[in-house]
Amino acid sequence: MRKTGWVAVALLCLAPWVVRAESVCPRPNLGTTVEEPEDLRSRNGVLEVQLTANNVALANGSARYCYTDAAGHESPNLRVHPGDLVILHLENAMTDLGHPSPAAMDMHTHAHAAGNSCTSGIMSPVSTNLHFHGLTIPAVCHQDDVMKTSVQPGDAPFEYRFRVPENEPPGLYWYHPHIHGFSKEQLLGGASGALIVEGIERAKKATAGLPERVIIIRDLDLMNPHAPPAKSEPVVPKFMIDRDGDAANNGTGFGKPAKDLSINYVPVPYPDYTPAVIEMKPGERQLWRVLNASAITYLNLAVLFNRVPQPLGLVAMDGMPMNQNDGLKDSVDNQTHVGLPPGARVEFIVTGPPEGVAGLLVTRTVDTGPGGENDPNRMLAKVVATANAPESRSTLQNSPQPLPPSSETWLGAVPPVRIRHLYFSEKLVDPNDPTSAVEFYLTVDGEEPKMFDMNSNIPNIVAQQGTVEDWIIENRSQELHAFHIHQLHFLLLDYMGQQLNEDFLRDTVNVPYFNGRSLAYPSVRLRMDFRDPNTVGTFVYHCHLLEHEDKGMMGSIEVKPASSSSNHIASSQ
Repeated sequence: MRKTGWVAVALLCLAPWVVRAESVCPRPNLGTTVEEPEDLRSRNGVLEVQLTANNVALANGSARYCYTDAAGHESPNLRVHPGDLVILHLENAMTDLGHPSPAAMDMHTHAHAAGNSCTSGIMSPVSTNLHFHGLTIPAVCHQDDVMKTSVQPGDAPFEYRFRVPENEPPGLYWYHPHIHGFSKEQLLGGASGALIVEGIERAKKATAGLPERVIIIRDLDLMNPHAPPAKSEPVVPKFMIDRDGDAANNGTGFGKPAKDLSINYVPVPYPDYTPAVIEMKPGERQLWRVLNASAITYLNLAVLFNRVPQPLGLVAMDGMPMNQNDGLKDSVDNQTHVGLPPGARVEFIVTGPPEGVAGLLVTRTVDTGPGGENDPNRMLAKVVATANAPESRSTLQNSPQPLPPSSETWLGAVPPVRIRHLYFSEKLVDPNDPTSAVEFYLTVDGEEPKMFDMNSNIPNIVAQQGTVEDWIIENRSQELHAFHIHQLHFLLLDYMGQQLNEDFLRDTVNVPYFNGRSLAYPSVRLRMDFRDPNTVGTFVYHCHLLEHEDKGMMGSIEVKPASSSSNHIASSQ
């Protein structure tokens, strides 16, 4: 069809899309109170849930995506305990929004005819699946496989069935689609939700008895892309567009952002950043569980009272309670701001403002590098002290039974069996055209950089269950990247050449950008933990800026059972 034909079809279909948008994946209005997602809790050791994947096109050309439960609640919190059985029925109700590529739709048709959601491996605009980010569960179909598992519209509901490990640390995890090539679009549209493993008060005494609040910060396409900056902002250098069509980093902390943000779906759009509203009782202490579910946006969170930064009592990162190796289970790590790359989570204790004091939740600017997007300073929510603030939906136990000490040796005390070197890099498709497309790579040092191939059955790395490895990951590009690996957590040992002594594990970490002048590339050193039998299988590691992952910045690792011959491991070094 000629371009004019596509335009005509779009105009004819515009009105139904706009009407449908009112009922499919609805969003709150600007400046409204932040409501928490609905809680779906396990009962008698079982959480059984029906989720439906939905999408809808908007008049501005963007799209919304969401998961709804059987009662129609959007992106509910899934609340489980260690040892619980999770049974999740996923139905794909997405529709063709009118702009898929012919090749992708051919693949979708073929996959649907094949009828096997476990093996089709189809990645199309209308495919879906689920990744349970942070959980240490097997990378197999019906549990946490994203390499081949793909559910199509019209398929019978697909059953996910897995058991939360008995030793899964209590904290904040999350679920989202992992359709390679289309992850960015679906996450930008809002397809994500929180998964909470209960019991943080058993690991961190300071949280006992506190009301808790789940805050999910998502990014989305600009609602007012052509608006001039607010008059309250200083004049910034000329507005620039990066190769992905987003606002480029200008290094000032101001100007048009690459993406808008929302807080529990309440939009906070450029240029005025009308804040959402968080109500608290005056001086109330709460545990805030904060997820950066953005597709590409970095956060640098702070809470201000009358513009003064307030202490945030950090108790967990990426679902991992902090201070787990020093015996200070009742301690908190007070910070005035906390950085969160896309995919990361933080849990902290915050005290509400006194009555009459103006409070703000903000994200401060993040320098993403010369090749990165613009993540400026902006408000997210007013924190309003009122005696009439509603009671929290969830409150932690007052007198919890402490978690038993771990019988496993602390990861930092286990010597690695080998050291691997990997690096992030990028390349223009046409080196003579600075506006041409970019290919993204995550490469094992010594190998040729290649975009990730979903159809390849050869893993990039082979490791062995029961072992521990150190990975040194460099960034040879001029923009930030966020390293994430499925199925396990790692210990950050070294950041930019500085040795650290962290007492908690992560599953996502920022890797600083190369400034083009330093004698060495920026790097991090991570201790990777393959001791858990649930890590056996083939899974992926990638940049969690999803436009980078979608365009090739990903690799696969096969973890062989401990009984496998060591010859297989030696061949991968």
